[in-house]
Amino acid sequence: MNLKEIVVRPVRPAEEAHYQMLMQKHHYLGALPKIGETLWYVVCRHDQWIALVSFSAPALKCAARDRWIGWDFRHQYDRLHLVTNNSRFLILPDYHVPNLASRILSLCQRRLLSDWQESFGHPVVLLETFVDPQRFHGTVYKASNWIYAGDTKGFSRTRTGYSAKAQSPKMVFVKALQPNAQFILSQPILPPLYRKGDPKIMLKAEQMLSLPYFFTHIPDPRRAQGRRHPISTVLAVATGAILCGMRGYQAISDWANGLSQKARERFNCRREKGRFIVPSLSIIRDVLIRVNPVDLDSALQRWNQAYAKEDQSLAIDGKTMRSAIDEEGYQTHIMSAVGHESKIAYTQKKSAPCP
Repeated sequence: MNLKEIVVRPVRPAEEAHYQMLMQKHHYLGALPKIGETLWYVVCRHDQWIALVSFSAPALKCAARDRWIGWDFRHQYDRLHLVTNNSRFLILPDYHVPNLASRILSLCQRRLLSDWQESFGHPVVLLETFVDPQRFHGTVYKASNWIYAGDTKGFSRTRTGYSAKAQSPKMVFVKALQPNAQFILSQPILPPLYRKGDPKIMLKAEQMLSLPYFFTHIPDPRRAQGRRHPISTVLAVATGAILCGMRGYQAISDWANGLSQKARERFNCRREKGRFIVPSLSIIRDVLIRVNPVDLDSALQRWNQAYAKEDQSLAIDGKTMRSAIDEEGYQTHIMSAVGHESKIAYTQKKSAPCP
């Protein structure tokens, strides 16, 4: 086979069912659904399909990869969109010839940068993949200059968190698509080109457990009758959602509904019929509207002092509140001091300088 005749192109919408059928039939892990940012490639020779490749969302947590990158845990969640996982690589039967796999990986890497930018509106700087050592040795990735970063611990994600027992650990390989990939992913402030939406952070289990405690002494503005969730839990969930980049009541509620049972337990959520229940959208909105802002700010400042990362510099940001006019007809302005690295507002001052 002449490897120069090999062509890699994205799978067309009308071909996706056939792609999935072949992947399900011939790949030992079966097919993967197309969820979120995913690109499917087909490898052709004279219009004949000879291989299938998939790039999709990276692992949420991978200690070996994270050590290689060297990024801070707080900012990891905000930068996962810059990493993609080579989740499937299948050479179809009758086409296993020397050097074909390396050629395919090289062709994929050449076009992935432009395809990703065109499809999702942002760049990707790092590839990752997992190899089962009980089946393979990662020879193809080693030959293509991927870096062996270490092994996983063998735990897999489930609907309720992570598996209780470790399964077969996987070998972790990474491949930088840009020479400065580690620097881009690990620097304190992400350059504008690589940002996506509002800044987000990832909360540790310890931080989730601590949040309700800081709100326990805040007076509950609701009537005692019919309270299904303590105010400390409602405020902790809302705070966690906002720290992770959610904006607006609906986004906060959606984030809460997506929490695993383990995370809900850490937030001290109500338990019903053996499952932890998160506060509804109406409860979250009602509490946030009526809670005393001074008490809330004080609690958040205490949590920030205990758990927030220190910032080397601050940014001063001023905003005018829409439709916020006091009794004398003055429009309200807010001046905030925000940490460059943590994205946390250390203090806010309100004023109404002019009508």
